[in-house]
Amino acid sequence: MRYVKYLFLALLAICLLTIAFANRNIVTLTLLPADMGAFSGFNASISLPLYVVIFGGIGAGLLIGFFWEWLRETKHRNEAARQRTEARRLKREVEVMKSQKAMDDGKDEILALLEDGSGAR
Repeated sequence: MRYVKYLFLALLAICLLTIAFANRNIVTLTLLPADMGAFSGFNASISLPLYVVIFGGIGAGLLIGFFWEWLRETKHRNEAARQRTEARRLKREVEVMKSQKAMDDGKDEILALLEDGSGAR
């Protein structure tokens, strides 16, 4: 299985390198359209190879997607945390009730714990 993973990564690297070599032409990215840039008096631009723009767009899309998914799952994480807190509270309550029952029966706490352990089998 490890070799399949390495083969996949090697094929992916070859594909990405092929795309990069095929798109080495320099392109100019401009912040605003020409008319808006003239109106605002500010128009930043940068010249980059096309493959940097392509890979940058893919990376930005992945980051936006991961962030969007993280925001979407917030309600599930909050519910899981609430359930963990409730489970801890209930566990403590059961332990208190067991110790109170042992004390009400007039038994020693140690003996009650030992009986609880052997009674579960």
